[in-house]
Amino acid sequence: MNKKQVRLRRARKTRAKIAELKAVRLSVFRSNSHIYAQVVSGCRSRVLAAASTVEPDVRAQVSHGGNKAAAELVGKLIAERAKAAGVETVSFDRSGFLYHGRVKALAEAARAGGLKF
Repeated sequence: MNKKQVRLRRARKTRAKIAELKAVRLSVFRSNSHIYAQVVSGCRSRVLAAASTVEPDVRAQVSHGGNKAAAELVGKLIAERAKAAGVETVSFDRSGFLYHGRVKALAEAARAGGLKF
């Protein structure tokens, strides 16, 4: 199995557990250049809030979307937008990525912004 298949296998396990609980989830995806975050409803049919480094206002604030500073900014933004949508508690779906670096920075910034997970 290659690296991507192993990551997707980890992601499937996490998503199955979150789906079983029918919890609202904070889903994170990272590429080499950007990081994306979405708050998805418990029935998995609606995106309640989203933030990423591709957005023009975020790109104006950070020079490169693939670093920890950008991930922290996206974490703060997703927390604000989720709270505005009426969501305070989420399950963290790291999409199979290891919990360190940019994924950890985004999670800690979202917690600091008021999300509970």
